[in-house]
Amino acid sequence: MIKSAQKRKQRKFRFTAPMHERQKFANAHVSKELASKLGIKRRSMQIRKGDTVKVMAGDNKGKSGKVNDVNLLKGTVSVDGIIRKNAKGKEMPIPISASNVYITEVDTTDKARQAKIDSFKRK
Repeated sequence: MIKSAQKRKQRKFRFTAPMHERQKFANAHVSKELASKLGIKRRSMQIRKGDTVKVMAGDNKGKSGKVNDVNLLKGTVSVDGIIRKNAKGKEMPIPISASNVYITEVDTTDKARQAKIDSFKRK
């Protein structure tokens, strides 16, 4: 991560960051109920495909659904059921910024993800 306090360097870092660094930008807050259920002390964690999220800002505020896609290049997620029609009438997913959602359920089918969540547990 960058240590400079200059805004131009901060912006340049975010826009030119490699993909493994951009993964850290795709974090979202964890609901209090989920944090207590999992027993974690973290405020936020990385969003993955299969997680259930709730939209907290924008036109779709209050809607929830499963994450279909996480776009690290743009820092957005597409949520199942949140769509719009384009000019040709085709339904397209609405990209939502990762900072505008919070995680209500996590997909723990992956053993590596479960191990990562266990490492966040309160000690």
